[in-house]
Amino acid sequence: MNAVSTSPTGSAVAVTSSELLAAVASRELAGKNTVFAGIGLPTLAVSLAQLTVAPGIEIVYESGVCGAHPSQLPETIADAVLITDSEAVLPMTALFGYVLQGGRIDVGFLGAAQIDRWGNLNSSVIGDWHAPKVRLPGSGGAMEVMANSGEVFVVMRRHDPRSFMSELDFCTSPGPDRALRDGIRPLGAGVTRVITDLGILARGGVGEELRLVATHPGVTVDQVRAATGWDLQAADELTTIEPPTAAELRLLREDVDPDRVYLR
Repeated sequence: MNAVSTSPTGSAVAVTSSELLAAVASRELAGKNTVFAGIGLPTLAVSLAQLTVAPGIEIVYESGVCGAHPSQLPETIADAVLITDSEAVLPMTALFGYVLQGGRIDVGFLGAAQIDRWGNLNSSVIGDWHAPKVRLPGSGGAMEVMANSGEVFVVMRRHDPRSFMSELDFCTSPGPDRALRDGIRPLGAGVTRVITDLGILARGGVGEELRLVATHPGVTVDQVRAATGWDLQAADELTTIEPPTAAELRLLREDVDPDRVYLR
């Protein structure tokens, strides 16, 4: 989905899906202190947030880098640029045992292939586990991020019934509701925000389903419901999301990702 923003002169500016998602997702980080960022759109969003709504936010990556200030956007979680000017590089045992399991992450920022109404995520396979149509990268640290972050934000490139499912093809990262059902008590609230090119879904925590709380200009509730694989409920008072500003677009295109690593 391509959106339209308005330049300072009043002319229309084409906005790509990546730019839209990164700008909107970055705003959700206002007031947050520590974020565990996944590679891709989450990296775009947190990098933009550092330049706008959350200049003091500390970015942590799965490779052990804490307080990241990379010289350019990392292409993988092991990219050496992540170490540039970082505040610390920890071994895996310290990162997961002390930082994550110690409850020191405000927001885990993830992507996924599929999500359900409770915020459970699939990043392993599409189709049957024994004969999948597609094999995906898998969990990485996402399961630990889900279980131990104060809350989790998810950004999804596609909002359709194949991605927003009533029943996941496979559960890679169970949210707190599913974990509690299996006798496990997670530290955090699980997924509280899902940002898509149709709008924002949100929930308060354990026991609540994701519901529609905001839409992009021109997107209707019926359109979002038709693209969701469960009976999606909407907030009584929906808000309309402000399109990316000219300043946000300039930062994304010229400062955050001039080489178009993730901007499409």
